[in-house]
Amino acid sequence: MIKTFINKLLGKGAPGAGRASKRRFGKRAEVPASVHGIDPELVDRRASDVVRTLKQAGYEAYIVGGAVRDLLLGLKPKDFDVATNATPEQVKGLFRRAFIIGKRFRIVHVVHGRGREHEVIEVSTFRAYMDNAAAEQVGGNEKTSKAQLAGMQHAVDASGRVLRDNVWGPQDEDATRRDFTVNAMYYDPETQVVVDFHNGIEDARKRVLRMIGDPATRYREDPVRIIRAVRFAAKLSPLGFALEPKTAKPLLACEPLLQEVPQSRLFDEMLKLLQTGHALASVAQLKGLGLEKGIYPLLDVVVERADLPFVQAALQDTDRRVGEGKTVAPSFLLACVLWQDVKAGWEQRLAQNQHAFPALQDAIDDVFDKRIGDVSGRGKLAADMREIWVMQPRFEKRSGSTPFSMIAHIRFRAGFDFLRLRADVGEVEEGLAEWWQQFSLADDVRREDMLEQVREDQRARQRKAQPVARRVPKAAEPAAAKGAAEPLAETGGPTDGDAAAPKKRRRRRRKPAANGGEAGAGTDQG
Repeated sequence: MIKTFINKLLGKGAPGAGRASKRRFGKRAEVPASVHGIDPELVDRRASDVVRTLKQAGYEAYIVGGAVRDLLLGLKPKDFDVATNATPEQVKGLFRRAFIIGKRFRIVHVVHGRGREHEVIEVSTFRAYMDNAAAEQVGGNEKTSKAQLAGMQHAVDASGRVLRDNVWGPQDEDATRRDFTVNAMYYDPETQVVVDFHNGIEDARKRVLRMIGDPATRYREDPVRIIRAVRFAAKLSPLGFALEPKTAKPLLACEPLLQEVPQSRLFDEMLKLLQTGHALASVAQLKGLGLEKGIYPLLDVVVERADLPFVQAALQDTDRRVGEGKTVAPSFLLACVLWQDVKAGWEQRLAQNQHAFPALQDAIDDVFDKRIGDVSGRGKLAADMREIWVMQPRFEKRSGSTPFSMIAHIRFRAGFDFLRLRADVGEVEEGLAEWWQQFSLADDVRREDMLEQVREDQRARQRKAQPVARRVPKAAEPAAAKGAAEPLAETGGPTDGDAAAPKKRRRRRRKPAANGGEAGAGTDQG
């Protein structure tokens, strides 16, 4: 009896305890194509090839995550991920171009194609759902505990945040350790069956974003899920999705947990918020959830300035380009967001009589130190942003070889797009942006004509700006000379005499007269 009591306290041997444990990881449901309605034509062929190769080698394999969610909604996914029970080493051995990456989460990138046309299929191994109380605990955080984390498969810090998660397990546990129910479904492109453990299909139909498990606990495990919640809500809001109240409630209280996340991870998550085609919606979600400040300093600046015409135009342009399938660069968007700081610092230095170019460079350096901080890839990011900013005053110079060197610059398109946005909001003349648009597309003959026209316009403005030269009337002449001139004035008229006088004076000086007095009288009279 005592044993029974102890087992009851420990949760062992209780009626239905085994079933409760199983329900913790959800109930497996296999949903056929006749029910879920996924169009197989929307499935990427290369993702299907990866699944087929793994299955032929004797492993389980499925398309997983956001791709399945988008397929259920009738959307063509941008990225396809695959989940399998094969280990990363086993996956790598099946593909010619496969690379194991990551330490926190070890995954495999299977690469198809080359150059700009290449595609990466991300393959992850099913992970076990580990209780944080049973995990190895380390002090510090992911950045400061690298030495302690070496060799660990599952580790958490003192707050319960997962720093390592590389313990392999069954599919149902892998589904439970994912974040949202709509992201925890598995699709087999060969059988066209969707495997669902947490009613993801039902939530997708109800347009609900619901966290698997206790939301506050899941945010503590990985605070970056706070940003992911905002991103998914922004992405899916046009389709009618909204965060479940229980999922949204702990967001604000858990926000301070982000202070312990490495800056590089936060920077990457910020870029995902702003560069996945839903930047304006993400800003609206942040404001609506009370998260407009405190996630990441640079993101705070974006949200604060999102209503300014120039920044708003940049966010709209980024969303448009993503929607059209065009590439976007973080350097361009951040250059737009921080241009206000650069311009203010530059103008301040110019007011102190500093030379223009060094003043601009100093202003840029100050902005990098204040706003960007120490993030991975800062060198490349900073170089691209600097080139965009330095180009702006050079667009004003349309003479000599400058225009030809500008259009040959590797960052010309980014610099011009920046100028275009400045013109759209009235910061520079519309005609300047139009001129560079035409010049960049013209042939050499047309470019020379355009430069000649610019020179003519400049000369015309200079002539117009110069003061008009006027003849100063001569001083009053001696009475004798004036009297000698009167008869001629009466005969020939004052107008004729005045017009002819300068010419006769110049001729008389080249041919001196014999009688000096008569020559002088003739010059004055005309």
